[in-house]
Amino acid sequence: MKKILFPACLALLLYGNAFAADMHDQQHSGAYKTETLAKSSNAWDGSPLPEYPRGTPEVAVLKITIAPGQQLPMHKHPVINAGVVLSGELTVFTADNKTLHLKPGQALIELVDKWHYGKNEGDVPVKIVVFYASVVGEKLAVSK
Repeated sequence: MKKILFPACLALLLYGNAFAADMHDQQHSGAYKTETLAKSSNAWDGSPLPEYPRGTPEVAVLKITIAPGQQLPMHKHPVINAGVVLSGELTVFTADNKTLHLKPGQALIELVDKWHYGKNEGDVPVKIVVFYASVVGEKLAVSK
């Protein structure tokens, strides 16, 4: 049993590495397709992202729903995060008068330590999934 298990694990490891290396923006025999939605060292306003803090890594994934005509409070994120709009349209406003309008399927690399808020100016709920990369104990957002 051990003689069979080792080659099978090695093959899986090698295939897994080849799969991971080959995952970016390609279609593979119709079996699956990958597409990079966002990739940057800068937030959507062009400002550079900060270095990751030291500590035990923690990843959080939140689904946020904003009702039609509603907005989030003015807030800022002390940690790096990115999101993808699933439905509805979201407009993000910064304290220094920059705006970003997002439609379903569009991604953003969020602002870090800059005051902003999101608003649903449409007539259907906005649903957005946001991924936070932080360390244990770090707040994901701070409101004014």
